[in-house]
Amino acid sequence: MADRGGAGIVAQGLRKRFGAVQALAGVDLEVPRGTVLGLLGPNGAGKTTAVKILTTLLPPDEGRATVAGFDVLREADELRAAIGLAGQYAAVDEYLTGRENIDLVGRLYHLPTVELRRRTQDLLERFDLVHAADRPVKTYSGGMRRRLDLGASLVGRPQVLFLDEPTTGLDIRSRLDLWEVIRQLVAEGTTLLLTTQYLEEADVLADRIAVIDRGGRDARRAEDPRGGRGRGSGRSRPLAGARRLRRHRGGGRRGDLPDHDERGRGQGRGHRPRERVGRRRRGPPPGRGADRGGGPERAQADARRRVPCPHGEGRRAGCR
Repeated sequence: MADRGGAGIVAQGLRKRFGAVQALAGVDLEVPRGTVLGLLGPNGAGKTTAVKILTTLLPPDEGRATVAGFDVLREADELRAAIGLAGQYAAVDEYLTGRENIDLVGRLYHLPTVELRRRTQDLLERFDLVHAADRPVKTYSGGMRRRLDLGASLVGRPQVLFLDEPTTGLDIRSRLDLWEVIRQLVAEGTTLLLTTQYLEEADVLADRIAVIDRGGRDARRAEDPRGGRGRGSGRSRPLAGARRLRRHRGGGRRGDLPDHDERGRGQGRGHRPRERVGRRRRGPPPGRGADRGGGPERAQADARRRVPCPHGEGRRAGCR
């Protein structure tokens, strides 16, 4: 596939409406080649709708977009050959084996038989699926299905890769493994648009971050979440939504984050450290037991008073 040059992804004024619902309300995006854009937002914000438009699965009502230099409407066929997509749910056939799933995608790309066989084996090794390559996918775990789906999206060596919430529902180990694969892809020069609901995921993987909510981009421009220090440095700028959340909780500045006690537990704003409670004193409390006298006889009398008299309150004294 020829490389048109320019930015990896450019979108201007994308709008999409489904009946009375405004899914996208004028979204602008630009992702330079070889970088990762983290697209953050809550459920229903319009992230998946934007991805569908950029991957030619859905036409926009207004606006224009190019991916890998190809227009999403006028050059849809050429664009599909230059991109890969891993959606919210693993798009694999559970009755085929892992090897057969990748082979099927390669045939749709019209890869020659020898090249397809070599490419399939490379992807199975890369995603640590060789041991399960000839098992039906219905026997795979959720993390294995996700890795297989991502591997299938790379069969055609895409210039631009779209990952729509790729780690949702994965355990922490599978998530970390998938993060490492994404880092390797970016190191090889793949342009990547990643939608996620996890701030830490965007902080670890993305070069730049954009926030989308109610169909529109946040008022702030997309920026390097680490202030230009590069991916993985751990220094991030606060997002506008995070600042609003701190103000709502009573915090004013970035430095007004919750403190931690000596055990590392968050105390929150205005929280007083919990005082150490002394060991409970052994023996009966004041006013009970030995201080009142009577011994076992007194204890039995107390027990009888706690049981209701079957003859009524008037015969309490003579009831046995």
